[in-house]
Amino acid sequence: MQRTVVKLDATGQTAGRLATQIAMMLMGKHRPTYVPNIDTGDVVEVTHVEKMEYKGRNKGTNKKYYKHTGYVGNMKITTLDTMMRVRPDFVLRAAVSRMLPKNRMRQDRLLRLIIK
Repeated sequence: MQRTVVKLDATGQTAGRLATQIAMMLMGKHRPTYVPNIDTGDVVEVTHVEKMEYKGRNKGTNKKYYKHTGYVGNMKITTLDTMMRVRPDFVLRAAVSRMLPKNRMRQDRLLRLIIK
């Protein structure tokens, strides 16, 4: 099985719709030989992630990313606006990760997602 490299441009695309396309290609569902228990997906390269858009009037301030350090009272909360400014690659990677099935192949599939 030969993996092909699919190159996508994120300019002007919304994060969620782009993440669904990427998740399907990482799983291999776009191929006629798709089998759920065999990883037949492709390598996906995404460029210009900083030019990605999101729709919604208040999504930039209402959508939040949570991170806990493990210490009591150290919940770090970041809004989508801040995250798009600081780490736009994290926004796309988190969206793709949450769209992939939660099984043993998830990490291997995410390693084939290359964000430039």
